[in-house]
Amino acid sequence: MQPEKGGRADQTRNPYTPGAGKPPPALVGRESELAAGRTVVDRTAQGRSATAPIFYGLRGVGKTVLLKALHTQADAAGWLTVEIEGKQEASEQQHTRRRLARGLVSAARRTVGRSTALTDTWRRALGTISSFSAAAGATGVEVSLGVDPSRGRGDTGDAEMDLEELVHDMVPALQESRTGLGIFVDEIQDLAPSALSALISVQHRAGQNGWPFHLYGAGLPNVPARLADVRSSAERFHFVQIGALSAADARAAFADPAAEEGVTYEPAALDRLVAASGGYPYFVQVFGDQAWRLAPGPDEIVLSDAAVAIAEATSVLDDSLFHSRWNRATPAQKTLMRAMAEDSGRSQIADLVTRLGKRKPSDLSVSRDGLIKKGLIYAPDRGLLQFTVPHMDDYIRRQHES
Repeated sequence: MQPEKGGRADQTRNPYTPGAGKPPPALVGRESELAAGRTVVDRTAQGRSATAPIFYGLRGVGKTVLLKALHTQADAAGWLTVEIEGKQEASEQQHTRRRLARGLVSAARRTVGRSTALTDTWRRALGTISSFSAAAGATGVEVSLGVDPSRGRGDTGDAEMDLEELVHDMVPALQESRTGLGIFVDEIQDLAPSALSALISVQHRAGQNGWPFHLYGAGLPNVPARLADVRSSAERFHFVQIGALSAADARAAFADPAAEEGVTYEPAALDRLVAASGGYPYFVQVFGDQAWRLAPGPDEIVLSDAAVAIAEATSVLDDSLFHSRWNRATPAQKTLMRAMAEDSGRSQIADLVTRLGKRKPSDLSVSRDGLIKKGLIYAPDRGLLQFTVPHMDDYIRRQHES
């Protein structure tokens, strides 16, 4: 087999997994979050109250991967679990309840399949799941679960009332089985307001009453403010900020998967790659993937390999991650983004007003609000703006200079 671009011949052993939401070989540096997830599962099994996390942070820090890992924990414990994703498109937001309903039916079907005989408690719970799902337009429910949806509740058409009736009716069955119901929402800031409000309200009721219902979430840095704006009770949620890996953890994320395949890094090469990645897990995987692909040596990645890999990985990111987001912006929004890119990190709105020749901050409001809605920037504090994608400012400067 010929080496790829002059690099290593055996690409089948490449241990890196570049791609949004793809799990890396190991969740390095996230041990405390994984342990906290296991605690929620264990306390639920013991009939004790627990609070699931809502992850927030920049893109590329591994929030989706963490959410999936906690989802796997709950599945392994026999929970009913549903996975949905917030969407900005209006057409997608209208279908949130249907996606939730179909997920519930699928989860309930797995529960039915594990049981040799259903108790009356579970039959009542399945009746409400069927009723809720049939009202949402999930067809074939009574066949899937073997119950009559007309015997259940959760079909009024009011999102909050129906979801509360659904969870309320499921609680006795969940407690009987010592399991939980987990709703896992990625890009939670983009969930339809009515659905998000209903989930927050029911989670609040669940906390008050000790119900084994848990809302897990992951999203951008504006998630705590977004949820609090939708429902003030969200301020009591367990928000967990996810950031870049430490230098030591980033080194391990590069080196350990390669070592498993008998390949080592020259220390200087590892330092160079860690610095270029900024410790962001997504970038670690992209840079590691290119280092593996392009290094010609059979068992070591050296400094010159790292330099080539960084150049190639930067090109890959420019053509995919950064370019797609840049193209989502309008001309006026791109002008604001170029002005932000002149700063390293956060931008003062007052500085941007001067830089763009405007008279007052409100002159930037339309572009700023549009970029925030598109998830391209956020306001880390009053009077400040920052990109949601690490290294976006570097990309814009490269494009502007060219």
